[in-house]
Amino acid sequence: MRAARRDFLRRSAGLGLGASLPLASLFGLAGCRTRAPRAAVAADAFGYGPLRPVADETTGLALLRLPEGFRYRSFGWAGEAMRGGIMPAAHDGMGVVAHEGTRCTLIRNHEIITSVGAFGDASLQYDAPAAGGCVAFDFDLATGEASGFRAALAGTLQNCAGGTTPRGTWLSCEEMTFDPATGIDDRGTRRPELRQTHGYVFEVFPDGTRPPERIRGMGLFKHEAAATDPATGIVYQTEDGRGPSGFFRYLPIDPARLSAGGALQMLAVKGRPDLRTGVAVGARFDVHWVAIAEPERLKQDSRLQGAAVAEQGLALGASAFARLEGCYIHGDAIFFTATSGGDLGHGQIWVYRPREETLTLLFEAKSLDALDYPDNLCVTPRGALLINEDNDSGHPQRMVGMDGAGRSFAFAESNVVMKGERGFKGDFRFEEWCGVCFSPDGRWLFANCYSPGFTVAITGPWENGPL
Repeated sequence: MRAARRDFLRRSAGLGLGASLPLASLFGLAGCRTRAPRAAVAADAFGYGPLRPVADETTGLALLRLPEGFRYRSFGWAGEAMRGGIMPAAHDGMGVVAHEGTRCTLIRNHEIITSVGAFGDASLQYDAPAAGGCVAFDFDLATGEASGFRAALAGTLQNCAGGTTPRGTWLSCEEMTFDPATGIDDRGTRRPELRQTHGYVFEVFPDGTRPPERIRGMGLFKHEAAATDPATGIVYQTEDGRGPSGFFRYLPIDPARLSAGGALQMLAVKGRPDLRTGVAVGARFDVHWVAIAEPERLKQDSRLQGAAVAEQGLALGASAFARLEGCYIHGDAIFFTATSGGDLGHGQIWVYRPREETLTLLFEAKSLDALDYPDNLCVTPRGALLINEDNDSGHPQRMVGMDGAGRSFAFAESNVVMKGERGFKGDFRFEEWCGVCFSPDGRWLFANCYSPGFTVAITGPWENGPL
């Protein structure tokens, strides 16, 4: 982004934080405990109060800025030893896939695009030269200790976001496509060392011994996140394309085995082929779905590799979004982010209701202070939203909460500056947050710092605010 545009956006911040609808009016769900902050928070404040540097209980470094009373510990750093090898870098999407007693199990993506060789056992590798994949690990809710780091998927490219399933597995999504027929990836780079087609979703199992399953029916494109509706087994997917991006759903033949095949469809709003700009916050649309005849086609009208799936849908009247990323399902509400959507170009949050077949624009950034390039997100135990930023505006990356009144607030901010600790040097405050999710008991918040690459578990007085 040009400096002049950044300056203009910063000056415009004083004109308003953003536009949003109250979350309570959109959730309307049984068991969703949306509520205002407690009286302990000042009457003219919301969230959890101002942020301050807080020392990591693992390294002693002040890696984060958090509200008063919150603490955290880091673990799973890039370069550390793990079962059968070395921890990969580029920590991205993540989710809790299992919970038994005080132990929960998480799977974490590693968004590596190089082909310097796969980590992990050969049985877990899809394409041996490709260096991306997933790592599984366990976390003790009582002690706050992480352990058992192990490969769960390897030999893939740019594993960005993903999502959990009701079966205790993880859907890991490749954001990079590669065509072995031409030997070229979607960036135009020739890569003769790769042997397999890339741009798929894989179902990943947490024990690190069962081979992952490629789900061809979920399409071949620049995938981001996936959210499974436990009531129907339908999987909803976002696309972070270089042009118009689609919101998709996959109707599996067998919800217990996604790789067995199914139908891929793309969301459409009649009369609104483009939802990237010009939509009023609160606008509500009836939607329908169009069928994708060739979910594994890589090129079509634009000849842009990886764009053919969306182009098939657009030709049938489907609607275009701007860089769809995070996706999270909560009851009868599926929230997803358009990172560069909106008139300002710095983010939209949409909510789709499958039982009603409606789509509503929940939030649009009107300033950089409110929310800047939303990425991964989750619904919190108290029914608010927590959103990871991935901005390019020269501001430290934040985790932004949105309370029950639809107001946004900074919950955490990166403060990562390394001076050789753990072998890292540099200012990493501008590296994105990823993989935000809560433990099943609601006490711990997990998130990833993309670079230099580590995970944090945060706990504290959640009851003092809306998260």
